[in-house]
Parts: sequence; C-alpha cells; structure tokens
Amino acid sequence: MIPRYSRPEMASIWSPETKYKIWFEIEAHAADAMAEIGTIPKSAAQTIWARGKDATFDADRIDAIEREVKHDVIAFLTHVSEIVGPEARFLHQGMTSSDVLDTCLAVQLSRAADILIADVDLVLTALKRRAQEHKYTPTVGRSHGIHAEPTTFGLKLAGHYAEFQRAKERLAMARFEVATCSISGAVGTFANVDPRVEAHVAAKMGLAIEPVATQVIPRDRHAAYFAALAVVASSVERLAVEIRHLQRTEVLEAEEPFDPGQKGSSAMPHKRNPILTENLTGLARLVRSAVVPALENVALWHERDISHSSVERGIAPDATVHLDFALRRLATLMERLNIYPANMEKNLDRLGGLVHSQRVMLALTQKGMAREAAYAAVQGNAMRVWRGEGRFLDFLKADAGVSQHLSAAELAELFDNAYHFKHVETIFTRVFGQDGQQAKRAAE
Repeated sequence: MIPRYSRPEMASIWSPETKYKIWFEIEAHAADAMAEIGTIPKSAAQTIWARGKDATFDADRIDAIEREVKHDVIAFLTHVSEIVGPEARFLHQGMTSSDVLDTCLAVQLSRAADILIADVDLVLTALKRRAQEHKYTPTVGRSHGIHAEPTTFGLKLAGHYAEFQRAKERLAMARFEVATCSISGAVGTFANVDPRVEAHVAAKMGLAIEPVATQVIPRDRHAAYFAALAVVASSVERLAVEIRHLQRTEVLEAEEPFDPGQKGSSAMPHKRNPILTENLTGLARLVRSAVVPALENVALWHERDISHSSVERGIAPDATVHLDFALRRLATLMERLNIYPANMEKNLDRLGGLVHSQRVMLALTQKGMAREAAYAAVQGNAMRVWRGEGRFLDFLKADAGVSQHLSAAELAELFDNAYHFKHVETIFTRVFGQDGQQAKRAAE
C-alpha cells in the first residue's frame, strides 16, 4: 500500500494489528464452540477470552518468532500462549492454518467491500445532483471523438450514474460470494474439528459457511471479487477519461477544480492540468492488474498449495485501498467539477449545423426522395462546411434538389436542438425513477 493513495479507514483493515485481532477472534470463537460440545474445558475458553480479548498482539514479537519457526500462524499461536498461559494449548484444536487465514481474509474482504459500496454511494449522490442540474444543458454528442448529434450534459452524467448503480450491485454480489468461513481441518473433512465449530465461528464473524473446503476456500470466489473491483475501476476510468477530454483547451466544456495557490506546471505558470482524472486513470490500471493473478490463483494443486498466498498478500490490500481512494477522489471531483454551458453551446455550433444532418436526410426521405439520393445531397453540402466554405443551412436552402422537397422554413425547423431532447424525461425516469419528474416540477 502506498500512503499517498491510502485512506486510514481502508488501510487499517490490512494492518497487522487488525489481522491479528481477527485471527484471535476466530480462534477464541472456535474455542467457545469446542467448549460447548465438550472438546475442551469451558474454563479454558473463558480464560482465552479473558486474557486475550483486550490484549495487544505484538507484531514485532510475532515476526521474531516467525523468523525461527518459518510459519506465521504458529508464530501467532506461540505469542498468544505467552499472553494467555497454559490454557492456550486448547487453541487451534483440529484446525489448520488455512482455517484461520482464509476466514480472516473473508472478513477483511467483506469489510473492504462495505467501504467500497459506501464510496460508490457518494459517487452516485454527486452524479445525480449534477445530472439533474444539467438535465437540459445542450452539448454535442461525439462518436469517434467527432461531433455527432446534440445531447445534454445531464444525459451524459445519467449514463455514468446508471453504470455506478451496476457497480454497486457488482460489489454487493462480490461481497456476498467471498464472505464464507471454513473451519474444517487439514483437508476439509472435519476429521478433527466438529462442523458445529465452523457454524459457530461463521455466525460470530458474520460469514456464511463454505459448503466444501478442500483445506482452503475455493479461489474462484476471490477471482470474482477482484474481477468486480476491476470492472468498477474501469467505470471510474471511463468517467475520468471523459472529463480529461472535455478539459482539453480546444474543448473546455468541463474542468477539474483549480484551488487558490495550486500550481499546474513547474515550467509553465499558465497550466491547469487534469491531474485528478489522470491519477484516476492510473489507479484504475493498478486495480485491474489484480485480476490475472487472482484468476491464476484458482488452480491450486490438489487440496491446497500456497502459491496463492503471496499473491493475495499484495493484491488484496492494494486493490481495495486503491479503489477506495479512487472512488472518494471521483466523488469529490464530481461535486466540484466546473461545467461551462456557454462553451458547450459554442462547440455544438462549431460545425455550422452539421449535427442536424441525419434529421435533414430523414425529412427528405419522408418527402419522397430515395435514401441514397438524400444521403448524397446532405453529405455533399456537409463536406462544403467541413472545408470551411459556409454554413450548412445556407447550402441546403440553395440546393435545388433539396429545396424542391423542403422549404426554407421546413429546413430551418430541422435545426432546432430541442428536437433531440424530447425524450430526456423518459431516460431520466428510467435512471432516477420519479426523482427526475419531481425535479422538473420543482424547477417549474
């Protein structure tokens, strides 16, 4: 984890202190269940909780023990025995290391998902407000980066809002799928630990029971989790790239906030660069980089190997921390985004009305002209505009082939931007429900 891109709430999930606390809780809850069914003395379970519940587990001490024993869970249990005393011998009865490690990872990934879902809610709130604010703000729609037809800036943002709604659903499903507990022993047969122990630990840790664990929880669950994070990161990048394009000097329809005292370039004092959205693009790449290793972790040898372990120690904290930071940055950015409707209007008319070419072509076909002929007539006049010879409407009015089907007044009517916005309400209702109609009534 890089502190520059870490928020304390998410980073703390992956701290040694949090990990060891979770490990202790798993072991202690298991001890409770074992005591209840008579595997260990009840007094031992009570002592384990009494002496370990509020204890501070010394990460440096555990590391020192691990350097000798070469095993992290054994090192932890040895340190716990130093705190708990003789009753610690009743810990880990019939359990294997993966019971602790995999159940802990499930807890950590679940908590991380909860934070990410809350982050997405912040993004949704910002997108909704700005979309409704610019519901009918005209702007040019672009395909291949080239002017296409009129749309509204609100519709642009509504599309991103709908995408982040799906992101929230993906994260919820990923959380559901990864949140399983396994306390089933060396190869998952419960030979030396009763299934009731697993059920108790699962309930206490807020997890479901893993139906079949070979010794580890199957890694298809984790692969799906990191794939979901990667898709969400791609949604972050899609919106970031849109803003980066809109902030280009030649476009300048939207712009990141530029605070007093901020500097854009060490060499050029005039610069106002899209550094936030460029950062989001980079963070998205990092999150997506976790997917291939997570997929490769699925195919472990037989009942278990540890080839997945080193991978997950890296990708689990890094992917969740980076996505958390990116989502929070995106939410703040969208709340403060500078939006320039006047520039949008200027750019919309930049090509002298060419954005209405399809409507003219369709009108000609409805007046009896063959589609091929209508396309050729409209395109021929459009190319003159591309060459900078004049305005589209003027050329169409002067075209004998066009004017014999459409009068000057009919042609002018075809250049009304509002024509393209007649179903904005329908789309907003699809995306926001009745909120869109309520916003319209409030504005009226």
